[in-house]
Amino acid sequence: MQSLIRMVASAAVSVSLLLGSASFAAAGQAHFVVNADTGSILEADNADELNFPASLTKMMTIYLAFEALRSGTLQWDQKLTVSEHANSLEPFKLAVGAGRQITVREAVMGMVVLSANDAAVVIGETLAGNETAFGQMMTRKARTLGMTSTVFKNANGLPDPAQVTTARDMATLGLALMRDFPQEFQLFANKTIEFRGMKLRGHNGVMKRYEGVDGIKTGYTDASGYNLVTSAKRGDTRLVAVVMGGKTAQSRDDDMIALLDKFLPPKEDASAASVTEPAASAATTTTN
Repeated sequence: MQSLIRMVASAAVSVSLLLGSASFAAAGQAHFVVNADTGSILEADNADELNFPASLTKMMTIYLAFEALRSGTLQWDQKLTVSEHANSLEPFKLAVGAGRQITVREAVMGMVVLSANDAAVVIGETLAGNETAFGQMMTRKARTLGMTSTVFKNANGLPDPAQVTTARDMATLGLALMRDFPQEFQLFANKTIEFRGMKLRGHNGVMKRYEGVDGIKTGYTDASGYNLVTSAKRGDTRLVAVVMGGKTAQSRDDDMIALLDKFLPPKEDASAASVTEPAASAATTTTN
């Protein structure tokens, strides 16, 4: 019976997507693992089931911010005014107050580390005029990236019944961020930010628990369950993995770690693999 319900819901969503809207999704558990270098799909479970993205949405907001920074539409130190709408969005936000300003850099880092809702909306309103138009911009970009099942309606991921995605699409977005913005992608490795004299910590537990993880994004609403997209590298293997619909943050993180363990070399093997070049070559290596 549950399978039949999911089939009917998925069919209804397919029709809705063709009509430009979607309203059927469930916090179904799903995961997807891909080798980031080869594109090989290593494991997939319910990867094309529609779910709510929650704050994974901000990955697309950040993608479009990076794109605007590259084109010169935005500048890192540019000041943006926080609207009443942006300031009203709970629970996570920079909370500077309506009418006050934040820089593009503060907005991006606020999304990356704190999942700040006000920061996401400020970027969306700046790039598209209002959040509805920005949702349309996000969805168009999703299609160009190959995210065939995703519909965005807002910049932050707060509940909207028509805002849906899949584990496969979220992996596609993670890969696109890594591929298209390799320098900027390194920002996702930050576990904390300094914001106006305060040191603020993020809440990506897997980054704290698992050696080799360097991003990307968590997400949660009651409707979505606990979601996570993770980038990790050990030795010569880099993965992007997605877990959606977790029952708790702990179980979601445990599921992600189990997937990473399954497809990444053990720490000692990764360490040995990294020492493969002569000492003379190692001396020329630089770090960013």
